[in-house]
Amino acid sequence: MLNFAEILQTIKSLVETKIELIKSDIQDQLVGMLSRLILLVLIGSILLVAGLFFSLSLAFYISQVTQSPYFGFLVVALGYLLVVVFLYLSRDSQGFQQRVNTSLKEFIFNSTKGKNTHE
Repeated sequence: MLNFAEILQTIKSLVETKIELIKSDIQDQLVGMLSRLILLVLIGSILLVAGLFFSLSLAFYISQVTQSPYFGFLVVALGYLLVVVFLYLSRDSQGFQQRVNTSLKEFIFNSTKGKNTHE
């Protein structure tokens, strides 16, 4: 016959083991999310610099073609202004917000449908 103290000790060790497994799983998920966030910031920074150089190149090119030192920069600025107006007007669009939210959640939390995270 098993001793009550042995049963209690076995249950206690099982619970402690389960807690350690959950802690480890949470740590792994947090490290994964943090690494994806850092990657997202790096990608955003590189895209920002690339966009800046592209914008300057386009502005200089248009200025050279039109032989006006200011016209190219004006055209590029107006292009960005149109993008800002479009984003401002679509700020309340549920479909646009949902697509952005879904994309960010899938990238940061790696929660693609049908994927098993306990592989």
